Order: sequence, then structure tokens, then C-alpha cells
Amino acid sequence: MNIKENLSQIKSQLPEYVNLVAVSKTKPVSDLMEAYEAGQRIFGENKIQEMAEKWEEMPKDIQWHMIGHVQRNKVKYMAEFVNLIHGVDSLKLLKEIDKQAKKHDRLIDCLFQIKIAEEDSKFGLSEENVKTIIASSEFSELENIKIIGLMGMATFTDNMQQVENEFKFLKSAFNNLKRHTTLNFKLETLSMGMSGDYKLAIDCGSNMVRVGSSIFGSRNYN
Repeated sequence: MNIKENLSQIKSQLPEYVNLVAVSKTKPVSDLMEAYEAGQRIFGENKIQEMAEKWEEMPKDIQWHMIGHVQRNKVKYMAEFVNLIHGVDSLKLLKEIDKQAKKHDRLIDCLFQIKIAEEDSKFGLSEENVKTIIASSEFSELENIKIIGLMGMATFTDNMQQVENEFKFLKSAFNNLKRHTTLNFKLETLSMGMSGDYKLAIDCGSNMVRVGSSIFGSRNYN
């Protein structure tokens, strides 16, 4: 299992405009450092506590992405350092991120999570929800967050036609919402695609992919 080789193989297949988030959840710092030494600077975690511990230990030029579902009461633990929060699915959560960012005098970039999968277990907003949020006065008052894009998770299935349809649906929402630019809403990033489907996601318009097991091997949940 060679992390460096895996990384260079994946990067060689990515167009230049695509950002690679190395999904390092459940992996030890030694694995992350191997990826870091191979040039990787963006890491994605799905538990705030684990991400904060790794941030403490690791070099400070790393960009930390929170890619999991975010509980409002835990935002404070990452507000000091997180670079991008992928899974924003409510105005309430956004207000909490804004409040905590303000305490650290920071602007935190966020992505709205759009529900594209059929599974009930996936969180997310609809395109209409997003329009309602960004048109609200409450949203316009948030000065310490900026929505820079959208994120979506396709259905976990072997049916690649379904996955492709979901990716295309997200890309079309991205194109529609892109027209609605405000001070704190300007869409540039489309985060979709994981180890099993990132090539398809890029074909469908993704410019940020979240790849874990293809870099670090399968996850260890012990």
C-alpha cells in the first residue's frame, strides 16, 4: 500500500482545474504525513474532533475541509482553522458558522450540500431551498461566511447511469444558482465525486473530488 504512488497516479489523471481532497478520516497522522510529503495539502475529515486533533499535530500550511455532516454545537471546535465546510444544509448551521468565525475574525468558505441521492440517509437542500436562503435578509447579514459552491453525494449504487444522472442534476443546479451572485454567495466550486466515481463526476462538471480509499486504502473503523 503506497500512499505516494496512489496519489501521483490519481493526480496524473486529474485535469489541472480539479482540486483533490484527500479524505483522511479514521487514518493515522503518519498516513497523512506520507501524503503531505508527497505534496498533498488538502485533507478532508468527517469528524470535527478528529480533524482538530490532526490540525494541532500537523504542519500549518494544510487546508482542512470538513466533509461530513456538521452538528451546530461542534462548529466552535473548528472555527479557528477550517478552510472549507462542504456539508452546509441549513440557514441555522450557517448562522452558527458565521458566529464562530466572527470570534476568530475569520471568513469561512462553505458549500451548500444539495440532496441528489435517492437514499433517505443523505442530507441536503433543494435548489429552491437555496434560492429561499440566499434571498433572505438573515443570509445577507452574514459577514463571516461565504458560499463558494455546491456539494453533493450520489447514491451508493453500482448503477452508474443513475449516478451520472444525479451528477448532471447537481451540475444543472450549479449553473442555475450561479446566476444569483451576492456579496456572500458566489459559486465557483462544485464538489462531487469520490473514489468510485470521480472520473464520471469530472466528466459531469466537478472541479473538486473527495478521494479516500484510492489513496489510503480501505477505512479502518475499529
